[in-house]
Amino acid sequence: MKYQNNMQELLYLEIPTPDTEFVRKWLQTDFVLENGKKIITPDGFRWKIPIENNTASGVELSIFVWSVQRTTYLKVFRWGDKSFPGERPILQYLTKEIRSRFPNCYPEPPVIDAQKSIFAELEPYYPLTVKYFQKMPNGEYDLNRAYWWEQRWREGVINPRRPREVVFFPENSQEEDKTSPEYDIIYIGGALGSIHAAVMAKLGYKVLLVERLPFGKMNREWNISRDEIQSLINLGLLTNAEVEKIISREYKDGFNKFFDGNNLSKLKASILHTPTVLNIALDSENFLELCGQKLKAAGGEICDETEFLRVDVSPTKVSINVKHLPTGNEKQVSGRLLIDAMGTASPIAWQLNGGRAFDSVCPTVGAVIEKGFEPGVWDSEYGDVLYSHGDISRGRQLIWELFPGAGEELTIYLFHYHEVNEKNPGSLLEMYEDFFTILPEYRRCDLDKLVWKKPTFGYIPGHFSTSSSDRTIAVDRLIAIGDAASLQSPLVFTGFGSLVRNLERLTTLLNTALKHDLLSQQHLNKIRAYQSNVAVMWLFSKGMMVPTGKFIAPQLINSMLNTFFGLLADETPEVADNFIKDRCDWFTFNRLALKAAMKNPALLIWIWQLAGWQDLLRWLGNYVSFARHALVSVMLRTWFPQFLKWSQSWLESHFPGLWLQLLVMNYAITTGRPRLPPALR
Repeated sequence: MKYQNNMQELLYLEIPTPDTEFVRKWLQTDFVLENGKKIITPDGFRWKIPIENNTASGVELSIFVWSVQRTTYLKVFRWGDKSFPGERPILQYLTKEIRSRFPNCYPEPPVIDAQKSIFAELEPYYPLTVKYFQKMPNGEYDLNRAYWWEQRWREGVINPRRPREVVFFPENSQEEDKTSPEYDIIYIGGALGSIHAAVMAKLGYKVLLVERLPFGKMNREWNISRDEIQSLINLGLLTNAEVEKIISREYKDGFNKFFDGNNLSKLKASILHTPTVLNIALDSENFLELCGQKLKAAGGEICDETEFLRVDVSPTKVSINVKHLPTGNEKQVSGRLLIDAMGTASPIAWQLNGGRAFDSVCPTVGAVIEKGFEPGVWDSEYGDVLYSHGDISRGRQLIWELFPGAGEELTIYLFHYHEVNEKNPGSLLEMYEDFFTILPEYRRCDLDKLVWKKPTFGYIPGHFSTSSSDRTIAVDRLIAIGDAASLQSPLVFTGFGSLVRNLERLTTLLNTALKHDLLSQQHLNKIRAYQSNVAVMWLFSKGMMVPTGKFIAPQLINSMLNTFFGLLADETPEVADNFIKDRCDWFTFNRLALKAAMKNPALLIWIWQLAGWQDLLRWLGNYVSFARHALVSVMLRTWFPQFLKWSQSWLESHFPGLWLQLLVMNYAITTGRPRLPPALR
């Protein structure tokens, strides 16, 4: 205790193993230093030099470990007011030995017998996951889905150059082409697909929706804000009354806070309040059911529990082979256009891009909890938008989200930003074991007293766009939307939020293409929700990823997040809202970037460390595009939309292809513009 006022932290390491006890024993028994005395402590040891050999009498090192987030951490402190003899070589040797003994490890799920219980097969590897899935109403079915989803995901990531072929272009298809297609549009995928399908059916198109699961079943919940859900009202899909019926909770405020216990004082940040970000929790199953009713009322059809097998594309139609899973019966249907809404694992998207159609992913797990938290643990008038309670954990910066639902329900997610890597695809099952282990660290609770309603899980994709045409989302008579198109933004929005915000854009452009039969790859590839300000923001999500195989300072990502979110906390609510909702303009982006660099000059080095020079060069290209787009927008946005209204009647009828291109340009310059404060509107 006599040294407590002269303690200095010398080393902080993340050790990528949950077995903290093993690390402690290794330190105490197997790790050997010369010319000193090891004094065992409950969590490690103290190291002293004998007095007769010690030129810095009274100085010693304290080395100890602890566990949080199912991960082991180590720190070394010096006690005393002088340097310890051989201090630097000791720290280097300790680091080297730890990295050698406890390297990065990326566990793979075990191979299981599909004829046996998933619970029995996985329990030796993921005991808590099995225990709490058993407490869920359809736990065995859902755990099977999580397991097989991860297996399919891994297969695609490990073999990205050999995607399964499902799109074919028969050479001799003239005989087929004599028959008219049965539908205008066929959607594959019934989650995001049902929203888009219902809108297009209400426009008068004959629509078929094919869904592999029972229609309306979801393994994710959806949150959004009022200004974004307004687009569903504007398009005539929902009425104001219907929107109110599918809202299960609207909270007062959302919190954004990252762990800063190991950050420098100047890098600690205040809570960022975002009361209008993801503050509305939707009843997703009721919402999908409502979309299904709207679709059928407009003459559309739904084939659920039906699996997509292949599509043959001819000059005048697409022919899709599907299989009804309960009966095993196969059939073929045809349409003018196929829309791929199958999400991240879409074999169509993978084939069109010669492999995986994205660079990054957020492996996400969680659950809807009906009740069981003690009073005072959480106020359901508030949400956690982004929150971390620790530093890098086994090569990932874990982030929580918490959204109140109906009654006492809470939907809680745990995720991390991840660069897709063949050695480290990202694991849902490992994340679930983390989730059930560390949930009590995040929010005080007894897991055995919680009432579990259902799990929520998935792989949310991201694509580091360098231009509006740098990946293929369409071929003749086929286009991808939602997660299959990597329609995602860097911070808090998944495919759902991005799709809803861009729904008017996508439906208007697609309606134009269908009306004028502009269904070639050349035209369909323009119908995408690209934004130059979103593209330039991918460096932000890149900064939240730990490169596979590398060790970085455990506190680094939290330091970066606190730098940026601390700046946003000091801005007006409108600036923060626009930034997080992908409405940040060029001037605001540059102003905030300069402030961040001045506040924390090390950011540039950290970003270099995480991104590497190749990605930094890619980003510079993004930035140039962003600046060019900002200049063009300033020049066009005051008169170009009015010109289109004035010229539509004759331009669309005489030059439909040009009209589609001009519409694409108009959305490019008007989408993602900052919202003004109420007083300035």
